[in-house]
Amino acid sequence: MNIHHLASENSVLKKFIAEIRDIKIQKDSLRFRRNIERIGEILSYELSKTLHFDITEVETPLGIKKTTQIMDKLVLCSIMRAGLPLHQGILNYFDDAENAFISAYRHHPNGQDNFDVIVKYLAAPSIEKKTLILADPMLATGRTLENVLNALESHGVPKQIHIVAVIGSQEGVEFIKNVFPENTHLWIADIDAELNNRGYIIPGLGDSGDLSYGGKL
Repeated sequence: MNIHHLASENSVLKKFIAEIRDIKIQKDSLRFRRNIERIGEILSYELSKTLHFDITEVETPLGIKKTTQIMDKLVLCSIMRAGLPLHQGILNYFDDAENAFISAYRHHPNGQDNFDVIVKYLAAPSIEKKTLILADPMLATGRTLENVLNALESHGVPKQIHIVAVIGSQEGVEFIKNVFPENTHLWIADIDAELNNRGYIIPGLGDSGDLSYGGKL
């Protein structure tokens, strides 16, 4: 797996990461969603450099200009509900991508630390021979992404997979390296060292879905 850890270098990205982590700033759900969206835009810009471009021509009012355009057929799949702001940030840059949505959530039997990942809803086009972008803001254990990959098997075999995440754990990164094809790209803003007993990233930022859209029962 090709891992692109963007916070390993200094850029404006670190400002947005700090704000979504900050316990005071993250309480503003509008600002939190916008920061996730902006991180998605930055990750998409870097991702775009690895796509396939061909030479094309653009007619201007004063002549013809040769340029290059992305030729890949993209399918963007986000994991609801936490993935929606990240999805929008990616879609801002790849606005002609096809879209897919999948629901995946953790089920803790009897409130125990162990959990299962439940996938209940999937709406997706064919991904056969297309470039698949999977958007999941929090790469904790990696099991959600594994379940999503399995759920998408009936929709074809993509020619390339890109995973876009905001914050991940080192354990989760290591896990998906053994699940996804070797040539998969992981575009991730920052990586933390630990998971707690319930599989949450430490220090992380909390529950991205709740911070974006409010708490749940």
